[in-house]
Amino acid sequence: MEFCTSLVVILASVSVIVAQDVEESYLVINGSLPMAHTDASYICATIDWWPDNKCDYHQCPWGSSSALNLDLSHPFLAKAVQAFKRMRIRVGGSLQDQVLYKVGNYSGPCHPFTKTKGGLFGFSKGCLPMSRWDELNQFFNQTRALVTFGLNALYGRQQVKKGAWGGDWNSSNARDFIKYTVSKGYKIDSWEFGNELSGKGIGAMVDADQYGSDVIELRGIIDDLYRRFRPKPLLVAPGGFFDKQWFATLLQSSGSEIVNVLTLHLYNLGPGVDRNLVKKILDPHFLSRASVTFTGLQQTIDMDGPWASAWIGESGGAYNSGGLHVSDTFVNSFWYLDQLGMAAKYHTKVYCRQTLIGGNYGLLNRTTFMPNPDYYRQGSFYRDYIFYFFYISINLDKV
Repeated sequence: MEFCTSLVVILASVSVIVAQDVEESYLVINGSLPMAHTDASYICATIDWWPDNKCDYHQCPWGSSSALNLDLSHPFLAKAVQAFKRMRIRVGGSLQDQVLYKVGNYSGPCHPFTKTKGGLFGFSKGCLPMSRWDELNQFFNQTRALVTFGLNALYGRQQVKKGAWGGDWNSSNARDFIKYTVSKGYKIDSWEFGNELSGKGIGAMVDADQYGSDVIELRGIIDDLYRRFRPKPLLVAPGGFFDKQWFATLLQSSGSEIVNVLTLHLYNLGPGVDRNLVKKILDPHFLSRASVTFTGLQQTIDMDGPWASAWIGESGGAYNSGGLHVSDTFVNSFWYLDQLGMAAKYHTKVYCRQTLIGGNYGLLNRTTFMPNPDYYRQGSFYRDYIFYFFYISINLDKV
């Protein structure tokens, strides 16, 4: 997919008043050359793990939208995904590093997440039974979705101090899960390792050198279990917030061709409870601050991992479930389209919106499954293959 400034030549007449002279100027925009290339599956949406009692700011906006209990048979859900040629769906989120897979040698209980004091994000570990994994893959196959699945990267580790986890990753449960997936013929486009464990982490963090060692092990598992498959699934990491030194160390310690994709999470509007959300969304100068992050990621890849691509693995604008009566309304589209355009400009290949359904920022209403305004915004971006914003600032004092 080519990201172009325009498909036509645009002429803009600008009257500039300097002293008492009037000058008429013309702005010619050449739209014949692409600014950047994205993947054909640039548009992506997430399915999270949050249960219905996940609450923020005295709101509980998730309902039955978890990967464990979402109504996959609802006709609106399937049609919403099928409306795109091949939408990418990323299964993951904060609780993914607490998901156990009921397969192979795992003999423990298999229960959904429950609130528990002292648990990561206030929840217990949860379990994905293979019967539910079968149902999810039937849905993915029916809708022709490209699937990115986020693996538990904390399994086997211990908390060594507040927020910091140490020790080697225990890959046994993930290996059995991937092996089952291969045996069933389920098509997974990419396996993502961990969620928001980079830098200082959100809830938990893992040292970058240790992370590098672990992705080497995961690369070996993928290469072994998919040895008869071409192409093999991509290895995606770290699915977290950008920390330049941490990301660089991950690439350096893991080495060439191990991590195929660096995934970045970005919530540039701040907390969902912020009363100034609308003001931020309508302020192009505020929105443009995100370019610092995109630039930093691009520089890190160029310097330390030119074999890797950049993805936005999760972005919902406002974090903590989004903004009530803002993230699901028309005004949010100004942020969303700006982000889609900016990410493409900085050579981001995939952009995953938090969420397909669930929270206040869902593309679909969690009760009716009807589309919210941003669903149509991403639809127009995908259908036309182009989107552009022109920020033309004319400083009259300097003319």
